Amino acid sequence: MYVGYARVSTSSQNLENQIDQLKDAGCVKIFSEKKSGKNKADRQQFNVMMDFVREGDILFITKLDRLARSVIDLQNIAKFLEDKNVNLKVIQQNIDTTTPAGRLLFTMLGAIAEFERDLINERVKEGIEAAKRKGVQFGRRAILSFKDKKVICKQHEKGKSVAWLSKFFHVARNTIYRAIKDVAKKK
Repeated sequence: MYVGYARVSTSSQNLENQIDQLKDAGCVKIFSEKKSGKNKADRQQFNVMMDFVREGDILFITKLDRLARSVIDLQNIAKFLEDKNVNLKVIQQNIDTTTPAGRLLFTMLGAIAEFERDLINERVKEGIEAAKRKGVQFGRRAILSFKDKKVICKQHEKGKSVAWLSKFFHVARNTIYRAIKDVAKKK
């Protein structure tokens, strides 16, 4: 049986192109999901598909990176499929693991895909570091300004309770405690 697997990383991405390619290849059963490929345990349809395939089946994917995120992961999946006597065909890279040349190409392209992903991650980290050096703030905007924190600290010193300050500023009590601690550090 021809079995297909399609995956995109985010819910905003579209699976239709991959599914169309799998149907064109003759896939009778197609598993698809919108999940990151980082963790196989989170990929429910992937796990169902791996249980579903049987001896003599051919698993079709459109690209190697739809199946695995690292060479080790890719080799483990390939070994699992081989042990079940399931062949793998990658449509866009024209890989067929039923041939020695196909198995070699499969391994080489897996290594290149991992290298490319590592380069992308490295560029993202460099971009974040450069933005931080330029003063770009990441994360949530602070609920309280330092001026508000000073007011909170002064009111607390005058005897206002943390619970009262929490209600007055419409923030959690932990936020009040942090504000007091932040002002104390600056003194």
